[in-house]
Amino acid sequence: MATVTNGYAPVLAAVDTMQSNTDRAQKGQAHEFLDRFQKTPEAWNTTFAILQSDGATVQGKMFAATTLKGKIIYDVHQLPREALPPLRDTLLSLLSTYRTGPKPIRTQLCVCLANLAIQMIEWKDVLSLILSALGNDPQSIPCVLEFLHVLPEEVTEGRKVNLSEDELIDRTRELLEDNAQQVLALLTQYAQSSTSAAQNPQLLECITSWSKEVPMNDIVNTPLLDTIVNALSADEPFEAAVECLSAILNETRDVDECLGIIQTLYPRIVSLRPKIAQAADEEDADTFKGISRIFAEAGEAWAVLIARVPQQFRDLVEGILESCARDKDKDAVSVTFKFWYDFKQYLTLDKYMDARMVYVDVFSKLVDIMISHLEFPMPESGNEKDLFEGDREQEEKFREFRHQMGDVLKDCSEVIGVTECLQKSYTLIDQWVTNYGPQASAGNVPHWQKLEAPLFSMRSLGKMVPADENIMLPRLIPLIVQIPDHQKVRFQAVMTLGRYTEWTAQHPDTLQPQLNFIMASFQYPSKEVINAAALSLKYFCNDCAELLKDYSAQLQQFYSQVLDTLPAGSQEEVTDGVASVVARLPTDQIYGNLKLYCDPIVQGVMATASNATTDAAKLAIADKVQLLTTFFQVVQPYVQQGQEHPAVKYCQEIMPFLGALVDNFIAHTPIMERVCRCYRYMIFSYRTAMTPLLPQLADKLSSGFTSSRQGCFLWATDSIVREFSEGAEHVDEATTSAIFHFFEQQATTFLRALNDLPPEELPDVIEDFFRLSIDILLFYPHRAIPSQLMSPILSAASTSLTLLKEEPIISTLHFLRDFLAYGDESSPSSNFDQPEANRTNPPEIRARVRQLLAEQGETMTQRVMTGMMYSFPRDCFPDASGVLLAMFQVVPDMMAVWVRGTVGMLPQGSISPQESERLLTNIQQRIQSGEVRKIRTLLQDFTNSYRRRNVAPREGLGRLEASRFRFPG
Repeated sequence: MATVTNGYAPVLAAVDTMQSNTDRAQKGQAHEFLDRFQKTPEAWNTTFAILQSDGATVQGKMFAATTLKGKIIYDVHQLPREALPPLRDTLLSLLSTYRTGPKPIRTQLCVCLANLAIQMIEWKDVLSLILSALGNDPQSIPCVLEFLHVLPEEVTEGRKVNLSEDELIDRTRELLEDNAQQVLALLTQYAQSSTSAAQNPQLLECITSWSKEVPMNDIVNTPLLDTIVNALSADEPFEAAVECLSAILNETRDVDECLGIIQTLYPRIVSLRPKIAQAADEEDADTFKGISRIFAEAGEAWAVLIARVPQQFRDLVEGILESCARDKDKDAVSVTFKFWYDFKQYLTLDKYMDARMVYVDVFSKLVDIMISHLEFPMPESGNEKDLFEGDREQEEKFREFRHQMGDVLKDCSEVIGVTECLQKSYTLIDQWVTNYGPQASAGNVPHWQKLEAPLFSMRSLGKMVPADENIMLPRLIPLIVQIPDHQKVRFQAVMTLGRYTEWTAQHPDTLQPQLNFIMASFQYPSKEVINAAALSLKYFCNDCAELLKDYSAQLQQFYSQVLDTLPAGSQEEVTDGVASVVARLPTDQIYGNLKLYCDPIVQGVMATASNATTDAAKLAIADKVQLLTTFFQVVQPYVQQGQEHPAVKYCQEIMPFLGALVDNFIAHTPIMERVCRCYRYMIFSYRTAMTPLLPQLADKLSSGFTSSRQGCFLWATDSIVREFSEGAEHVDEATTSAIFHFFEQQATTFLRALNDLPPEELPDVIEDFFRLSIDILLFYPHRAIPSQLMSPILSAASTSLTLLKEEPIISTLHFLRDFLAYGDESSPSSNFDQPEANRTNPPEIRARVRQLLAEQGETMTQRVMTGMMYSFPRDCFPDASGVLLAMFQVVPDMMAVWVRGTVGMLPQGSISPQESERLLTNIQQRIQSGEVRKIRTLLQDFTNSYRRRNVAPREGLGRLEASRFRFPG
């Protein structure tokens, strides 16, 4: 074997390191080295040398092939144009060398050749040249098929390469549309050449790839359809045949255009139905799921046609139903869910009422099937405490699957009616009671799965059942509250009752036994049942508050007894419920009941706070403060302006308590966040009635932010800014002036913090500050924009854009977009109730925006473009390009200069001079023609292309690190 030359030895050594068991630091260094290597001009020759070497490992060659693909997609600009034909010829030679494998390397080389064909627009005879170079050797047929397979996929992904939109459209036509018939003829000829050829998965993959490029008539009316259908009877091509037929079915969704094609396909699909029963009987899960998928795909594609002519497609729908019924493993039925939903959408339209009648029996059977699938399994070991025998992934999958089946039951109820669905649940529950009820005792509930499943089905239907249902629920509810004592059955019964609280509110005679059942469940030994009871009690109190308000004192007694026994989430749910009852009380009873419910919480927190030294104790305080917030969120009585507000009266009483928490736990973030949340909802719920408490509240928020530099204080400040805006009802000039001064204090503290610490240490504070600043611009624009603080705030925004975290970047970009909007004539904060003269920005505001942009715009441009090219998370791109567009709309000529300067600062070799000049020329043309909005697309395309080529990791490194390269033989 030849010795590996030193020229690429470091590359192969790094590849070996990535796949070895060396420490993470060494792997990190190797990753960084390979990432840099992939983007260098030297990588061209090195990758070819590795691929042509006898001494390189297969993994090394795979890395070289993957690197070469990245070079061709992103770095063709590194080569002179005259080097492209030799590059093509070398690729063809390599394909010939690797024609027998390894397959992953051969695939990568075909992708390389396809991407070169896309960009080498002077290469007009792509298909004929490849056929002449590779097609004569039978061993090269896999190469030809591989190339034909990847070509349409790579052309579809053509936005990766550096071609203009018009060039890409022309090249797509040349490579796909102009070659479609020739490719189809080649595939047909190959399929007919031998039995092995007809069953070659590569052939089917090619048909799949070209199914969007070839007129569908030209596939289904040729021998290729027989080839695809026949492949479903062979093991090796089965999966590829399923994918191929599914792709063809997907192309027939426009049923009016494809009616003739559907008439050809339908009998071929229906003829496959015996395979469903055969695969189920033979327990061939792969075949069963594949055939089920074909039936479901056909149903999805033709759903509207089935609704139009229901009798003609009955066999197809019954085939889908049969696949649901025979799916013992509950693995294939999920592929049918979308069909049942789509079909239901049509059947519930008045125009398809006749079709609905035709398929009522199918949906009725579907309900029975879904309920049977809802049953928990019985483990072979018989251990009911571990139904999935330790397989937690399977357990989670089943739980998720049940909720999806619940959605199918809702679809069925819309077709056949909720009463019939509930009738089925009732029948199954009643059958269980008759057959097994006498044998049930505490801890011994035979065949409990057959009782729990219809309860779950009933729970799933809760939202579909109207509050005036008077046929089944009066029989079901009394039955449920008498179910035997079994953990999973009890849990399901409690959850089910919680879904029918709106019905209970209309049937008060059923309330007491249900509440007794729910409240008794709080004493159940299972935490799962207790949590369910808390959630259901919340719904009972929310929906039946009018019935419960006369029992507020008794409810408070129960609340105080169980509260501390519950986990935090359940505490909040129960609190939400009882607060709903308090909210329905007469106004003169609100204050007294708030004290009744909340004082014990306050006293408990004060007792805990005196010696809260552990994290657990402090988190308990935070959770209890959240309960107070829940009361303030829910209890919002209407009180006329000028009258004493009972809730505000109580807020005033506990202000010193909340202030003491701020003083004593300033360094504990969860407590501070909960206290600020409490402040925030006091403002949102009681609005201008909180005016007397504003000075005290502002003082605590200001001192808290100064001491802690935690963003939650800004978050709470924002609620005051929103509710006490300029021009708001019952808000005077003195109040708005004080609030804006309050904002300036908070802003000054923020700017000092950003001056003292790098932005990486303040991401949450930055996010909250710019969200606050967005509202300041909205509600106080004529104070904020002329303010002397606006210049340092804009400077802080530019600094914040160096962060790598998504949320603060987005809030900063939103702030910049809103600020720049005031450079336009229309005011973004105006509304149509104002006179037209007031819906424009005053000239002095627009001038101030331009002045600030002249000072800060160059840095801002550099930061935004640099972020788009290097560091911004993907979801930040729309707002970042929106900032650049807004700057172009306000100061277009300045922006053109700033963009030119930013592009000029890019590292040499990272883009070609032609590319940068084309961008700048196009920008200038758009400015001159008044098409400034089109500049946004230019900048998005430029920065995306730059990032893909120069910054984003190239393909292959992640797979190397995971050691996922696997080669046959």
